Amino acid sequence: MKKNLMSVLILALLVVNLVLTAITMISIVPSAKKSNELISEICTALDLELASGRNANLSSVPIENLVPYTLDGSLTVNLRNSDDGQEHYAIVSVVLSLDNSNEDYEKLGKAGIEAKVYDSNIKNIVNDVVHTYTKEELKADPERAEKEILEKLQGFFDSNVVVDVGFIQVTSE
Repeated sequence: MKKNLMSVLILALLVVNLVLTAITMISIVPSAKKSNELISEICTALDLELASGRNANLSSVPIENLVPYTLDGSLTVNLRNSDDGQEHYAIVSVVLSLDNSNEDYEKLGKAGIEAKVYDSNIKNIVNDVVHTYTKEELKADPERAEKEILEKLQGFFDSNVVVDVGFIQVTSE
């Protein structure tokens, strides 16, 4: 009789455990799904932000399709005044990476940029962007200026034929 009573008690505890587990699962699973969806959305947003960074277009272009174009000479640009109150300037040499597999390459890249038709426009955009930086900002983060120049060039050409902008040399004084 004692063994039967113990078996019934164990069975009752087992059923209670099963019911509590079911209640826990019913209450936790929906919130866990919502948390997973939120985490997935955040990860997607971070991936998009990282992909839209400096070399987002460059990384999707095979190296054999890249055509470098170096602007003739270097540009001397007046920089925004920094906290020291003195005027500073930067000497910048710029290279563009063009995508020769882009549908606009023949029109904009080969017949335009490489033929030096747009040199003054490109220099003007570089000058406008670099002029907004102080000496310290340009030295600390030249990639930010390169990215901004790339965005403005892509907007100017209304095309992704220019996939990267790089500074060969940046001297700020």
